[in-house]
Amino acid sequence: MRHKIIGRKFGRTGAHRRAMFVNMSSSLIEHGIISTTLAKAKELQKIIEPIITVAKKGNNLFIYRRLLSIFRNNSMPVKKLLNIVSPACINRDGGYTRVIKNNYRYSDGAPMAFIEFVDRNIWNK
Repeated sequence: MRHKIIGRKFGRTGAHRRAMFVNMSSSLIEHGIISTTLAKAKELQKIIEPIITVAKKGNNLFIYRRLLSIFRNNSMPVKKLLNIVSPACINRDGGYTRVIKNNYRYSDGAPMAFIEFVDRNIWNK
């Protein structure tokens, strides 16, 4: 039984899950909206919200390095997160992303969803 165990496993190892969500997070920051399965979108929402909260604390070296440790050596999502996304979310206390249900995937019938930033129209032009 999985009492009090939080998170979905998706049939992957822990390292594979972490890499998958880091890649999905950087794609979400780069494009503002991505399409994925509903379960992955809900899990990604739990991961990206605290990252944005950390980015809102300021644009200094400590925050930059902390975010760089999450996104490994890819500085593109970190710079966009610090310079564009976090200033757009500065007046929001939480709920930076939304999950919008979409159709079902043709191949296996998995429920699909879009995950996007709530203030995407402000900074993604």
